[in-house]
Amino acid sequence: MSQRNWPRLALLVDPSVAAANTLAAARKTKPLMNFSELGLAAPILRALQDEGYAQPTPIQTKAIPGVLAGRDLLGIAQTGTGKTAAFALPILHRLAANRRPALRKGCRVLVLTPTRELASQIAESFRTYGRHLGMTVAVVFGGVGHRPQIQALTRGVDVLVATPGRLLDHIAERDIVLSGTEVLVLDEADQMLDLGFLPPIRRIVAQLTSKRQNLFFSATMPHEIGKLADELLRDPVRVAVSPSATTVDSVKQRVLHVESHNKRALLVELFADPQMSRALVFTRTKRGADRVAHHLEMAGISVAAIHGNKSQSQRERALAAFRAAKIRVLVATDIAARGIDIDQVTHVVNFELPDVPESYVHRIGRTARAGAAGIAISLCDAEERDLLRDIERLTRQPIPAEDRRLGTTRGSDLSAQRQSHRGNGHGPGSRGADDQRASNRKRQQQAPHGRQQQGDNRGFRSAAGPARHRGAPKQSAGRASSSAGGR
Repeated sequence: MSQRNWPRLALLVDPSVAAANTLAAARKTKPLMNFSELGLAAPILRALQDEGYAQPTPIQTKAIPGVLAGRDLLGIAQTGTGKTAAFALPILHRLAANRRPALRKGCRVLVLTPTRELASQIAESFRTYGRHLGMTVAVVFGGVGHRPQIQALTRGVDVLVATPGRLLDHIAERDIVLSGTEVLVLDEADQMLDLGFLPPIRRIVAQLTSKRQNLFFSATMPHEIGKLADELLRDPVRVAVSPSATTVDSVKQRVLHVESHNKRALLVELFADPQMSRALVFTRTKRGADRVAHHLEMAGISVAAIHGNKSQSQRERALAAFRAAKIRVLVATDIAARGIDIDQVTHVVNFELPDVPESYVHRIGRTARAGAAGIAISLCDAEERDLLRDIERLTRQPIPAEDRRLGTTRGSDLSAQRQSHRGNGHGPGSRGADDQRASNRKRQQQAPHGRQQQGDNRGFRSAAGPARHRGAPKQSAGRASSSAGGR
């Protein structure tokens, strides 16, 4: 499948998918589709009713008929749109319709995902939706012992959810056999590739039979995903419920310009607002996350940190406390930016802007979930201005800004200034601005304390995300992620 043929994939959708698409387009004049109209088995519908779910989301409406028909699928949807149920529900239906035991040490369905937290969440979704079907579900990820996982796989399972690194460990030890796998799901495919998991994925795919169904779900569509799709997908249905790299409309965004050394004080000041009742704070690095968490704790704010250096039990306790509102703030690296579904997150704060602009979209997608409103605040210092421009260029929208630097008018609105700069030849796309930025970068490289010299935070890599300097070798970054995120 060539990338240039993707727009024509709509013609390949099976008639039931086309009907669902037409129905979604006419939702203003017709009632929304119910799960019962999608042809799912009665036990699955009963489980959905138990959870209070009656109407599918757009990605579910478009994807489920194609998966039920046995088609390969490439699904593109923003985070928080219900991608997990979009593949879990039809997979469970197909397993129930054709019941047979999995091979010893094998699995009928393999779901690959980049992080431990997401693996646990997906496995729990399969258990929840399949509670009346008696399906067996196992989870394999790093940070915990091998023996319980080996025992769970011994008799074979219906569904296995795994991170690539630990799965390859079990394959090498012959603890698992994948020759009987019928369905492969690659969830958060773009992050898997961004974390350097492309070689491990290819090694895993080599263990699978060619007679299988392939399902790819991703929030964005970088070039590497297209190449992998060309290799693995056969005549796929392509469904997309929103453009790639767009932000959730219900998230109110703003940028606060501040000096780097004043960020922590400003962060504490922001939490004087009682409306920030449940907030996610993102940093680029593990050390940075611990420092921010410690500073907030010293200010009397209940907080926990989650990143790749934490043990699995520590991460699970932090997430559980945050979900239960026992703590007000969860400080995280990008390991938590994808797929972790935590209800009622009121604010997302980017303590540091991400080096990869797509990560901004995934971060702020942690709020405004299930139709709720949310607020995203980004603290931007002078060295992050280019990162901010990259984000605005990617999302194709300016972000309202305020100047919180000392010695400036407090809360002054920079949006009008930036709009004026665009009109007078000093905007982000103008030649004069490009020359000025090039001159600034040259001065920073010559300065003894430039950005590349700040080894306390920005020279280190997060265990779960591509927090690297531009121009840093991608191969080494991928190896660091593979060991921490997948093992």
